[in-house]
Parts: sequence; C-alpha cells; structure tokens
Amino acid sequence: MYDVIVIGAGVIGGCVARELARYKAKVLVLDKENDVGNVTSMANSAIVHSGYDPKPGTNKAKYNVLGNKMYDLLTKELDVEFKRIGSLTCATNEEELEIIKSFVSRANDNGVEVKILNQEETRKIEPFVSDSVVGSLYAPSAGIINPFELCVGLFENALDNGVELLLNEEVVSIERLTNRFVVRTKDKEFETRVVVNAAGLYSDKIAKMVGIDYFNITPRKGEYFVLDHFEKPFVSHVIFPVPSEKGKGILVTPTTHNNYLLGPSSEFVEDKSDLSTDKPTLDNVRVNASKLVKNIPFNYIIRQFSGLRATGSTHDFIIDERDGFITLGGIESPGLASAPAIGKEAVRLVNSVLHLETNPYFNPFRRKVIRLKKMSIEERNDLIKQDPSFGHIVCRCEGVSEGEVVDCIRRNAGARTIKGVKKRCRPGFGKCQGGFCEPLIMEILARELNLDPLNVRYDSVKSYILQSETKEGDK
Repeated sequence: MYDVIVIGAGVIGGCVARELARYKAKVLVLDKENDVGNVTSMANSAIVHSGYDPKPGTNKAKYNVLGNKMYDLLTKELDVEFKRIGSLTCATNEEELEIIKSFVSRANDNGVEVKILNQEETRKIEPFVSDSVVGSLYAPSAGIINPFELCVGLFENALDNGVELLLNEEVVSIERLTNRFVVRTKDKEFETRVVVNAAGLYSDKIAKMVGIDYFNITPRKGEYFVLDHFEKPFVSHVIFPVPSEKGKGILVTPTTHNNYLLGPSSEFVEDKSDLSTDKPTLDNVRVNASKLVKNIPFNYIIRQFSGLRATGSTHDFIIDERDGFITLGGIESPGLASAPAIGKEAVRLVNSVLHLETNPYFNPFRRKVIRLKKMSIEERNDLIKQDPSFGHIVCRCEGVSEGEVVDCIRRNAGARTIKGVKKRCRPGFGKCQGGFCEPLIMEILARELNLDPLNVRYDSVKSYILQSETKEGDK
C-alpha cells in the first residue's frame, strides 16, 4: 500500500514528488513514457515567466508569481542552470504601446515589478530589437532555465530521498474503494491512499477514471526553430510580442546553453501525440520573429521541433482535491514557472488528507553535475587526472566527454536511451545533431547498462536504432 501515487513524471509530477520526499511517506510515480520529462516538459520555451501577464485572481497568476520566486533556491539545491535575464514585451505601433501600458496595473495587482521603456531605453538595453519597436514592458524577474535538467534534477533528488519511479507504466484504470484507490496499469496493480493526477495532456482522461468530468484538455501545438550558438553578440533578453488570445506569441530568446529559440506557433490539434512540423507554420515563425528582432541569422538554424501544451477548457490551472484524488490539470504556460508552487500546494492538499510526518533525513541537494565545458583548464586537467574518461570527448559540437555521459547514466533517474543522454548532458544538441556522437553514445549505453547494442533505444521502447549486425567481428 502506497501513501501517494503520482501519475505523470513531467515537471509538475517532479515538483510534487520532491515535495512529498520531505515527509515520511511511501510514494510512487508512474509514467507511460520511457523517461522523465518526456512530453510537454521537454518541448517548450524554457522560460520562467515573471507573472505580470495572467489575469489577477486566477490560479495562473497566483502560482506563476509564487513559483518564479522559488527558482533561485530550487535551482541552487538541484544544480540546474537558471538565469534571470529579464523579458521585454515589445510594441511595434502606438496601439500596441497602449496595450502594454495597460499591463502595468495588472502587474501591480500580481505583485510583479515591471517598467515601461520608450524606444531609446529599449534599444539601450537590447540593441537587437527591430527598428519598428516603439517601446516595451521590461520585467526583470523573468528567467531562462534548462527544462530537461530541471525534470531530471527533481526526480533524481526525489529518488535519492526514497521516492519510487516506474516508467513505461500507462495507467489504464483507477478504482475508488473505501479509504483507498486501486491504480492499474497494463500488467500491474497498486493500492494507494491518495492519487495525484499530474498527467498533463491526459489529465482529463485520468480524472474521468474516478468520475471527474468537468474539464477537457485540448492540445495546443507550438513549433520552434533552434539556432546554434555563435560568437557574435545577439539578443540577451526574452523578447515577446504583445500577447493575444492565442497566448504570449512568437518570441525570440537565448537559452542557458547560448543557443536561441524562435517560436512557438499556437494551433489546436486533435492528436495528443502530434509533434509534426510543417513549412507554412515555420515560415510564419520566421516572419513574426523578424518583426521583433532584426538581422536574425537564420543560417544558424540547426533544428526545428514542436511541443504540445495542455490547454484546459476552464482556461485556468485546475488544482483541486476530492476525497483523496488531487487533480493538477490544464497546466499550460506559465506552467513551468508555476511548477514549484503547484508542487507545494499539491502536497498541502495531500497533507489535508494524510497528515504526514516530516522526514528529518530529507536532503534537498542533488550531487553536483560535472560540466566540463564550463570548467577552467586547470579544473579540467585535475578532473582528467582523477578519471581519464573526462579527457575523451565524444561530442565535438557541445564539448561533452565520455565521463559526463557515464555520470548521467549512473545517477538515480539516469539516462537509459540516446535521447535520455542528450537531454541530460547535450551530446546530439549541436550542429551535427548527433551525426558524429550517436554511435559513441550507443556504445557507452550498451556497456554501462550491460545491453546488446541491438537493444539500445533512441527514446521509446519501440524506437529501434540497430536491426542486425552487418558483418561478423573477430571471433
């Protein structure tokens, strides 16, 4: 019997699991994917929004502002890359300028610091904005984060503190009994006193299993471009357009690894697994990004991708508790910024049912991540003397060593696939997109996990890479 089962291993499920680890509780996280943070948490704008935009009094406003304030401590404890670079919401005409001026009172209601900048002031702090920009709303508390590393860090720390995680376990039914639930996957059955539904795009489906049917989730797809990192200066803030009913619009932003993102588009789709991209949509991303930022070096584009946001029919975050079943649904933007605060609220709701005792042995710190590329020459040499595998570079584009790959595999919630390694320490994120390093990563995974190379997967259990040997080796 578990005290709590969390359904969903994205950033919301990760924040809930880590907060639960602060208490004496038997906790299990279930996810249908082959890795943590493998759906919405993997493909987004990687922005910690300031919180000026959501309508005052909504869950979005409340948890965005609270969550934003928690990121400095959270990322320090988990050793996750995070930078408060600030955001500029840019007006390209007088009508838009009046709109952003109206956001000041909303920001004040939400308790978020903002400042209206005129054209000259905007160009002074961000010289790469388009010549058509006539003014902006500056929000200094906005930040950028590595969302893959955040999810991994949350679960690694949760597992270090006793939480259990089972992947490739899709929940197919939930039965409510007296004072407990029976949660069933295809091959297994679990009993628990409380269920936390953090299933993202499928949170409506999970809720309906216990008769909660007052909301639906519709996927909203966003397509992006990724620009390679380059030496010449470029934008240093998150650059937004004036938001519309479709969302915050197509933005231009740096990432924590000195790449740049352009996007996202915003279109509803029916298929909750539709991650396709198409030329007309991406052409529109190019056009609208160029309205904000001049001289975008499109020749540095190395990848395009799409992500799905879980848009709820209530148009706000759904956070409630009904007889031991806690629903966290419709967590679209600003869900990433809100996640730490939502995690705390979910655990408060759990405690209202279970009255858990504090875990005196909880350790909030994750073991430091080894980032060779960010070390000094002296630090690198010392590390290589201790372990020569850190001197073997397996990804030339991103400067990743064999030692870093091995480390990300051996940790709790460690990598088990090519994509899992890519998300954790970046081989395959560079200009060649894995063309050089993927065979080397496959060899390391096979060795570390004691697998036949034919059984190494790219991502899901069905994503085969090798089908058979092409020739015999030495006997």
